[in-house]
Amino acid sequence: MSNFRWVICGLLFLATTINYMDRQVLSLTWKDFIAPDFHWTDDHYGTITGLFSIFYAVANLFAGKFIDWMGTKKGYLIAIFVWSVGACLHAFCGWAAIGIAGGSIVALTTVSVWLFLACRLILAVGEAGNFPAAIKVTAEYFPKKDRAFSTSIFNSGASVGALAAPATIPLLARAWGWEMAFIVIGALGFVWMGLWIWLYDKPARNKRVNQAELNYIEQDNDIAGVQDRENVKEEKTIPFWQCFKYKQTWSFIVGKFMTDGVWWFFLFWAPAYFSDQYGYTSDSAMGILLILTLYLIVTVLSIGGGYLPTYFVEKKGMNPYLGRMRAMLIFACFPLLGLLAQPLGAYSAWWPAILIGLLGAGHQAWSANLFSTIGDMFPKSTIGTITGIGSMAGGLGSFAINKGSGSFFAWAEGQGDAFSFFGFDGKPAAYMIVFCICAVAYLIGWVIMKSLVPKYKPIVVD
Repeated sequence: MSNFRWVICGLLFLATTINYMDRQVLSLTWKDFIAPDFHWTDDHYGTITGLFSIFYAVANLFAGKFIDWMGTKKGYLIAIFVWSVGACLHAFCGWAAIGIAGGSIVALTTVSVWLFLACRLILAVGEAGNFPAAIKVTAEYFPKKDRAFSTSIFNSGASVGALAAPATIPLLARAWGWEMAFIVIGALGFVWMGLWIWLYDKPARNKRVNQAELNYIEQDNDIAGVQDRENVKEEKTIPFWQCFKYKQTWSFIVGKFMTDGVWWFFLFWAPAYFSDQYGYTSDSAMGILLILTLYLIVTVLSIGGGYLPTYFVEKKGMNPYLGRMRAMLIFACFPLLGLLAQPLGAYSAWWPAILIGLLGAGHQAWSANLFSTIGDMFPKSTIGTITGIGSMAGGLGSFAINKGSGSFFAWAEGQGDAFSFFGFDGKPAAYMIVFCICAVAYLIGWVIMKSLVPKYKPIVVD
């Protein structure tokens, strides 16, 4: 049996890595490089990250259907082309803002925010296609029992991208300017496009996939003995609006809405947190080490999260959905460690880095299994659509926490000692409150999901 499906999984991993590096350029440069140029506050940055989440949410609503309609090969190519162009365009915001503002500091701040928002819109529209396409490809190339593991591998690209970003982006910004950081990282997407054109096709048409591997891939369809590749057919799709009548759709929506914002909050705010609370800028040796440690923990631990449901299925005899939900309950407990990040941070910045890393590992393992529930329940022809709908909900949750946190931090900083929570004053108190919200979001999400879909119930389209 050939093993070309793992090459495809590697391409998905690479695309997700690039995806998250493109997102991280702003979070790693705004506090120490961009804000001094344009006089941004936390509220300005919260507006940009919050509206990016809204753009991403709306784009996801259509991206999944677009991928189902266009197909994974062309749809993925278009998505990564658009987000790579959007990433590179950020570099020109500074020069354009200076030219338009005409020397006025107030105008420079306002214009720069709007220009960055325009670029974030383009970035969001393209990036919205990544997960619907990747989840659909995973369903094409892997049987159900392997999907959580393969998803955890490509989904670890998010943490690897977040791990590679602090080791490269601040150094690029310091050496060549923050503009070049956007251009260099954004250009990686165009390299990936060449690899995708060369290597990808559907399993039944891919010459690198032999019959034995095709039989393995299609084992859930009871056609393992098929010798004619033309007999491998796609199921009928579910019309877009009919997707909302299923509790399985709403379960996925809830899971994404409750938890995606937590990951995005730490992705966007962790560098600023270590700079604000401990004075370690994103380009300092200590600042880089803290972020690297955080995402190294996420990367190493999260991949194993995809294996746990396989253990429950193969060793405990559970069906895929029950095994996945059991694993997700375990992973939902990891974020509770976030409650200790701020208190223990009083002793050392390493404590929040380690604990947030464990929280992030729990999220990535949770996310890999959450994505795989779509393949458990829905036909392959509708996976992109459902992924897009759920990712839209995740984007809305991210908007709420990122925009809310930016405004909250700015307000708390202005209040100083007049605002207290759990022994912290001012901005540290605000961080503590947001950490508490992040810590309990997963357990609440799991309980709602389980109440909506208590048992394994796949959707069959006649």
